[in-house]
Amino acid sequence: MDIILKVADQYGGLDRFYAHFPSILEPYVSSRDHAFRQCLSLWLIALVGVNILYFLFSTISYYTLFDQRILKHPKYLPNQIRREIALSVTSFPITAAVTVPWFFAEVRGYSKLYYHVDDFGWPYALASVLGFLAFTDCGIYWIHRAEHHPMLYGWLHKQHHAWKVSTPYASFAFHPLDGYFQSIPYHLFVFLFPMHVYAYLAAFVVVQIWTISIHDGAYFTQHPAINSSAHHTVHHLEFNYNYGQYTTFWDRIGGSYKRPDAQFENDMFFDRPAVHDKVDDLKHALSSTGGKTTGTAKATVPLGGAVPVGGGGGGDGPRKRKPAAAKAD
Repeated sequence: MDIILKVADQYGGLDRFYAHFPSILEPYVSSRDHAFRQCLSLWLIALVGVNILYFLFSTISYYTLFDQRILKHPKYLPNQIRREIALSVTSFPITAAVTVPWFFAEVRGYSKLYYHVDDFGWPYALASVLGFLAFTDCGIYWIHRAEHHPMLYGWLHKQHHAWKVSTPYASFAFHPLDGYFQSIPYHLFVFLFPMHVYAYLAAFVVVQIWTISIHDGAYFTQHPAINSSAHHTVHHLEFNYNYGQYTTFWDRIGGSYKRPDAQFENDMFFDRPAVHDKVDDLKHALSSTGGKTTGTAKATVPLGGAVPVGGGGGGDGPRKRKPAAAKAD
């Protein structure tokens, strides 16, 4: 984080930003090395950074990978995407604030981050990345599972489970302390084990993208060892299974693994119907009813749901569904 802090001071406009502070605060912000300025800068960097990561990669995922048919699922909530975004952006400032002590300790040299590959060699540099993934996979599993305990779930984790079927924008839609607690293994690792600073930054970004990917409904693999989007969808729908982050290893150890069933296997990303096929199906359904929707023609949606053709849409606003559709889940 000290690299990003230096870049932000020199090229990101922080020096000019602090130059406009009242004179009474000048002793605290004039020096780049003052603890108050560093903490405030780290909070700003974390806040801006998480918003960029969230909106950039969630939006890319939404328009390129996300299965738009999920918007018609009976358990998709009215205004869900807006609500996911609202919870995320209101949580970010608090999550960033409680994360600052970790970043501050890194900047002050208390972590085991290092800058020269030669210090430990290439084999260790590569092994440390695998160690980071293994360590965080384990830590997040147990933290996530603990958050499902009745003493914690209601006030801490329940907000994230409002999304029974999620979109990429649900990836960071947590109670602010929920997001923080699940991020602790990422920060803790570099205080326990040496890791190259650029490898750490890259891994930190990649795991944020992974968090988005397991909420986007794009099922790329059926490999039983990978905690895919299908596995995490089971977690959102059925609550007590698949707490893992990258793999299913700890779910198997902890007895909480549940394999996604056939409805996911038949809905893999590369097996989705082409757009023109969807249009042809819609035209056929309309023509069979004389151009009118009767509520009997159905458009299939993933996860076993269905909605009447024309009776619900790809938008994010409130929709009325017929009772028969609700039973299809």
